[in-house]
Amino acid sequence: MHSASAPAYGRAVPSAPAAGGPSRLIGGRRRLALGVLAPLLSVLLVAGQPRPAAAGGDGTGDCYSVTTCYTPQQIEVAYGIWPLLLQGFDGRGETVVMPELAEQQLDPPMVSDIRQDLAGFDQRFGLPAARLEVTTRFAPGASRWLSFYEETLDVEMVHAIAPSAAIDVVLFSLSATASAGSVISNLTDMVRLGTAHGDVISMSEGIGENCAAGPDVSRLHAALRAADLHHVTVIASSGDTGPVGGPCLGQFVTPGAVPPRAPSLPASDPLVLAVGGTSLTASHQDGGYTRETAWSLPLENRGLSTLASGGGFSHRFPRPAYQNGVPGIGGARGVPDVAADASGHTGMALVISNGSGGYEIGAAGGTSAAAPFWAGLIAVADQFAGHDLGFVNPALYCIGRSPVYHQAFHDVTTGNSTVMVAPNAVPGYRAGPGWDPVTGWGTPSAQAMVPLLAGYACY
Repeated sequence: MHSASAPAYGRAVPSAPAAGGPSRLIGGRRRLALGVLAPLLSVLLVAGQPRPAAAGGDGTGDCYSVTTCYTPQQIEVAYGIWPLLLQGFDGRGETVVMPELAEQQLDPPMVSDIRQDLAGFDQRFGLPAARLEVTTRFAPGASRWLSFYEETLDVEMVHAIAPSAAIDVVLFSLSATASAGSVISNLTDMVRLGTAHGDVISMSEGIGENCAAGPDVSRLHAALRAADLHHVTVIASSGDTGPVGGPCLGQFVTPGAVPPRAPSLPASDPLVLAVGGTSLTASHQDGGYTRETAWSLPLENRGLSTLASGGGFSHRFPRPAYQNGVPGIGGARGVPDVAADASGHTGMALVISNGSGGYEIGAAGGTSAAAPFWAGLIAVADQFAGHDLGFVNPALYCIGRSPVYHQAFHDVTTGNSTVMVAPNAVPGYRAGPGWDPVTGWGTPSAQAMVPLLAGYACY
């Protein structure tokens, strides 16, 4: 599986982005009941046909006129993935499995055709054709190719980080969002299916621990243990509501009530790699990394609630052995483990077809973007190692406690996860040196991290 040759696709690091083309801002978002919160997605409509990437894969994006989003190549450079891609480590031979909500009607830009989305994404950013499969086992009669923008986000993020990895989308019907029990049941089915067919499972969905019944949590944990035994890496976003765990599906919320502090499942399960969010600052010239802060962002056009990287301490699971001795972690499982860019204003550029031969470009956001980023990175690491790494948490914590920590991670030390749930401010956690319950150990410097993971030993 090792290849010293460069990948077949040739892409240069893009130069300064340029705005262009008639455009208008499209607002609106939908909360996915299956998810903690749907990701922020600032979408800009670009009239006309998709423009191909310039020679060498320039991938400049029109979204820069209203956001500071980054091209896939700039994200790859900022997080140290670019040198690995140039060596041919692009996720080939690996399969990433993801659950997504089935759609029934084309409604651009919220519901698009994922095949057209990917074709535009690949053309614009010089990527190879994506290897995408869609499974409707849990959504009989669903349209395979209709995609809500969270599905497009997940697929394009994995494809950007691991361009040659296979992507298997598993569709679930709307009934999966009826209750907390049905959400966990469907995620359990997802883990079982992903264990049988994939190498990495990425879940952007979740439910607050405070909403989950004990038997449901136990069944999910048993499925995750089976994934561990089969060397499948399971990754989940930590959520977008800071320290807040609710409200629960189908439950009445008393106005003015202070919501409970709890992390979300499945991220809080010790057998899951939980991914929090940051706001990235990098060069729009060459993608060079500058700094990051913990992600915390007001919810646009409402003024009543805010979003932030999810995290905290489990009420269900005791501290796992790999978190022993980590400052700031007491007797309970701490969340998240790691992080990546989750800001809707600094996210990776997405391409979404508009149903009329044109496309929209926007910035991905939310921890729903950070989880598939790590799924793509683990696929690259699996290929580098020549075998599936499986449960990577012990290795990552070993690296975090070692002298090579600052080579493998960007330590995020500023920002917090306090949120406003009107009329109350819910105090969150602060980012700080080393591990913290907002960004975990931080974000990857993959050029160093991937070889360390591949040759894991306690440093």
